Amino acid sequence: MTKTAEQRRADERIVYDAFMAACPTRQVFATIGDKWAGLVVNALAGGALRHGQLRTRIAGASQKMLTQTLRTLERDGLVTRTVTPSVPVRVDYELTPLGRTLVPVLSALKSWSEAHIGQILQARENYDAAAAG
Repeated sequence: MTKTAEQRRADERIVYDAFMAACPTRQVFATIGDKWAGLVVNALAGGALRHGQLRTRIAGASQKMLTQTLRTLERDGLVTRTVTPSVPVRVDYELTPLGRTLVPVLSALKSWSEAHIGQILQARENYDAAAAG
């Protein structure tokens, strides 16, 4: 769809604010905040992978959940799906340039989670003990 210069200027004036209920950025938060999406983006940071390779890399991801996540990321322009006609057909998933901009953010979140999980588990234990007592 081609936009006129006036339509493009109007689009540029739109200010997105995720704190507003109707802001479409909330959908983005929902997608990238999903644990499976974060794990897929981190897994694809090293390059293209096939569905089976992603399932092996991301323990606990069902075929259905992985497929749904990949479709959502593809729809949002974060992942590309490339089908290579062969026997059997080869399907590879790879981050788009836009998807690669998420790698530092989600990689930092993954690293932070791994570094601080001990403290979080202890806090949960303390909270649960206080709530029970």
